[in-house]
Amino acid sequence: MQAASRQSYAAALDRLDEFAAGASPEALRTVADELLAVAGLLAREARLRRALSDPARAGQHRAALLRELLGDQVGEATRDLLDVLVAGRWSTASELFVGCQQLGVQALLASADRAGNLAEVEDELFRFGQVVAGDPRLSAALGDRSAPVAQRATLVDGLLAGKANEITIAAAQIALGGLGGRSVEGALTRLVELAAHRRDRSVAYVTVATPLPEADEQRLGAALSARYGRDVSVKTTVDPRVLGGARVQIGADLYDGTIARRLAQARNALASR
Repeated sequence: MQAASRQSYAAALDRLDEFAAGASPEALRTVADELLAVAGLLAREARLRRALSDPARAGQHRAALLRELLGDQVGEATRDLLDVLVAGRWSTASELFVGCQQLGVQALLASADRAGNLAEVEDELFRFGQVVAGDPRLSAALGDRSAPVAQRATLVDGLLAGKANEITIAAAQIALGGLGGRSVEGALTRLVELAAHRRDRSVAYVTVATPLPEADEQRLGAALSARYGRDVSVKTTVDPRVLGGARVQIGADLYDGTIARRLAQARNALASR
C-alpha cells in the first residue's frame, strides 16, 4: 500500500483492536465474515470501489454511501469499522479492497486470539503451507485461478475438516484468493506472519536435514528471541538436500550454516583457482 492507504488502514485496524479487547470470539468471527463479504463485493464491483475511494467526495459521504448500500446486512460493529475504513484516504481503489480484506483477516485472527487458539492456528497454517508446497499437484489445484474459489475452498475443507481449527480452515480458504496477488503458498506464509505478529512475535523459518528435537528447537527459539529482543516463533522445514547444519530466515536476515552451502563455497573457491 502507498502511504495514504497505509494510514487509513492503520486507523481501521486500531479501531478493530479496540473492539477486539472486549469482544467475544463469536462476535469477532461475525465481524470477520461480514468484512470479508464486503471485500468480496468490492472485488466484484469496480464502480463501487472507485466511488468509495474517490478523493473528490468527503470521507463521511463515502461512509454514508456504503452504510446506505449495506443497510442491515451487517452489524453495527462492522458498520463502525467500515466507516473508519472508507472515510480514510486511499491512493487507489484497489487498495481499498485490499484494506477491507486485510481487516477481515485481522478480525478472524483476533477471534482465534480471544478464544486462546491463535498459536494453534499459526502452526496449522504453517503445516498446511508445507503440505501444499510439497505436493505439486495439490499446489496447482489450489492455485488454479480458472477454477472458482468456492470449488477450491471445498477441496481445502475436505483436506482440513476435523483435523484443524475452524479459523485455520477459514484462513486457508481466504489464501486461495491470493491476498494481494500472492500465490496460495505465499498467502499462507503471510497469514502465518500476521498470526505471529498479533501475538507480538517474529517468525524464524528454519531449514534442517533432519527433524530438530523439541529441546533443540526451544533453545534455538530462546537464542533468537534474545538476539532480536522479542519472542520468536520457530517454524521448521525438513529438507535432506541441506545435508546438515541449519538455514534460518527472519525477515530479510538469512543465516545459512548448512553443509550444502559450505560445500558450494568450497567448490566455488576451487573453481576460481
